[in-house]
Amino acid sequence: MKVKKNRLFIVGLSIFVLSIILMGAAFYLISNYEISINEGRSFVQRGFSINPADKDEIEEYTNEFEKNIDILYYELNIELFPLMKEIECQASITGIHKVKSNKEILLNFNDGFEITNILLNNNSIDYLYKNDRLLISGRNEVSDTFNILINYHGKPESLGFGSFIFGEHKDESVVYTLNEPIFASTWFPCNDIPSDKVLTDVYITNDSSKTSLSNGILVDTKISGKRKTYHWKTNYPISTYLISIYSADYEHFSDKYVSALKDTMFIDYYVFEEDLKKAKKDFDIHINAIKHFSTLFGEYPFIKEKYGVAQFLWKYGAMEHQTITGIGKDFVSGNRFFTDMLVHELAHQWWGNAVTLKTWKDIWLNEGFSTYSEALYWEQESGSSSLKSTMRSFLTNFDGLKLYDPDKLFSRIIYNKGAWVLHMLRGEIGDKLFFYLLQNYFETYKYKNASTEDFINLAEKISSKNLKKFFDQWVFNGEGKIELEYSYSTKKIKNSYELNLKLNQVQEKYQSYHFLLDVDIHFEDGSIERERIKLSDRTHVQKFMYEKLVSKIELDPDFWLAAEFHRID
Repeated sequence: MKVKKNRLFIVGLSIFVLSIILMGAAFYLISNYEISINEGRSFVQRGFSINPADKDEIEEYTNEFEKNIDILYYELNIELFPLMKEIECQASITGIHKVKSNKEILLNFNDGFEITNILLNNNSIDYLYKNDRLLISGRNEVSDTFNILINYHGKPESLGFGSFIFGEHKDESVVYTLNEPIFASTWFPCNDIPSDKVLTDVYITNDSSKTSLSNGILVDTKISGKRKTYHWKTNYPISTYLISIYSADYEHFSDKYVSALKDTMFIDYYVFEEDLKKAKKDFDIHINAIKHFSTLFGEYPFIKEKYGVAQFLWKYGAMEHQTITGIGKDFVSGNRFFTDMLVHELAHQWWGNAVTLKTWKDIWLNEGFSTYSEALYWEQESGSSSLKSTMRSFLTNFDGLKLYDPDKLFSRIIYNKGAWVLHMLRGEIGDKLFFYLLQNYFETYKYKNASTEDFINLAEKISSKNLKKFFDQWVFNGEGKIELEYSYSTKKIKNSYELNLKLNQVQEKYQSYHFLLDVDIHFEDGSIERERIKLSDRTHVQKFMYEKLVSKIELDPDFWLAAEFHRID
């Protein structure tokens, strides 16, 4: 059990395990499922709690036309009718044709709605709407810029983690969305790939008693009879999977964050009335956390808008919607049991929201970076011992899945092993270069998209090292972790002592890891000397000569390797 400064862990083992497991944006229950994009019913079959899309479904969901267009802007006017579980929406979509010879526009759009009108550049247009695709003919259009106006209404289908939910709490409606990874199209037509970032205006209309939230800044509110409309605007690019709405009976409170340059930003919290007191205690970590990450990575990327946290009814964790994290009701404890979760979601504002993965093959860049940020937060709060204990909690079974292009996007391996890759890279290139790399990576790709290769190229440039083998064994091809058996013996030779150290990699999933191993040599007089060994073969023998008698050895004393060590006689 790890005990860290300002953390209350006087709880049973079950609560501790729960707090470790339920970190991050995408906690899940895996069920078997099928898809059939080409047979009229996309996404997943029913009959389970939740089911995120996997690699095969994402490949089916994407289409060859997505890269032909660049969506610049969505304006969504969405009216909520919780009693009927229906929405009425007008979507205005502005974009450009990147391939001038092809003027057809193919959008992802769940086909459960009734479309009442579509205009292309203010003109009626032919379209085909089926199999969760909306194909709009633009063959007669001359302009490379297009604006599509779509009016539609109906019942959104909730897929994946719960892409559009009409829920209920204490007999009052709660509406929320969770698009990740490919379910934004269950409630608005879009080019649903993470690399197509946009600006948005989102208008949400509901009963006047409800507080309605979205990304960005609140422009204004308008009341018409018993209905109230909230207008939210993003001034920073956003990916479709991060666009969100929440609408419920919320209590609101806020903090203020002041940057190093004296910019002031509100941190807004929206919680259910009975959790207000608990939330004020749990959420007060955010000012320090933003300061820590702004120092380590670069200034909070959406400082001209906000950071916010809103409760919703999701039972599986939290989700890092840009500028407005959603946290499940059950994870507001009043005892700071879920600080890791809040820190993880905050870190996503840098890693995932500002710097966004280029494709879902790069999911470890989102989740590994944010998971490692938890360890960095505790290091800033409580020192190196907390860094080590947090990393120890992440050292789980890494078998069965590669980090790059994984079959299951939200496996715990993606989170934990992704964090360990960064931790080992830090050990490989040193603190100074590692944190310079993070800052440079953030600044280079802020408000853009980055791939695994982009990160590797920058890491090699900054470190002046060839890191091909490092990333091959930990990201692209390697599975599992280092499992090392070792033995040693000493003998006296004249006035010196020879230490004979034998090392043998015994892991089954990967033939031979290449790594640097620190070894602390403890002597009978109480002194310690550190040796560094470069390993590249499965079996390695190293000899050292000392003038003092060796009492014991310690492998990887600073805990920089995702490894298990077993001494054999």
